[in-house]
Amino acid sequence: MAEFIEIKTNSPNETRLLGEIIGRSLHEKTTISLAGDLGAGKTVFVQGLARGLGVPSDYIITSPTYTLVNEYPGRLNLFHADLYRISEAAELEDIGFEDFSDADGVLVIEWANRLASNELPEDLAVRIQIVDDLTRQFMIFFCGRKKTNLIQLLKTTFANA
Repeated sequence: MAEFIEIKTNSPNETRLLGEIIGRSLHEKTTISLAGDLGAGKTVFVQGLARGLGVPSDYIITSPTYTLVNEYPGRLNLFHADLYRISEAAELEDIGFEDFSDADGVLVIEWANRLASNELPEDLAVRIQIVDDLTRQFMIFFCGRKKTNLIQLLKTTFANA
């Protein structure tokens, strides 16, 4: 069973901070799956992740709903995918998804639950639940990698963890 932590954020800025802390902790190729309803804060989380990965601030991080994948340079390249519009696995081949998943960098996938469970070798799985207009409940699963220092930092930063 994967180790996990629950964190509640109370604003978009706190959600960005959560993403930034995780981004700063990454030093190797990593795949992150994101799941949550529309408006849950997936892209806001990725904005913070990009900051933590050193993506220059002149890059505007938006959801790649129509482009399907955006790439950003940073300390580690960030590949931001959105599978909301994908209806079958064959479409992933058409956009060259395998190239992104094999690339050296951080691949973060919104709507990753549209993939079959064996199609994504995820390192982190992030599930976001809307509590109210500003509050979000995050469940972060550490799949196969020990992140003891990151977990402790998150517990220290977010007192509700």
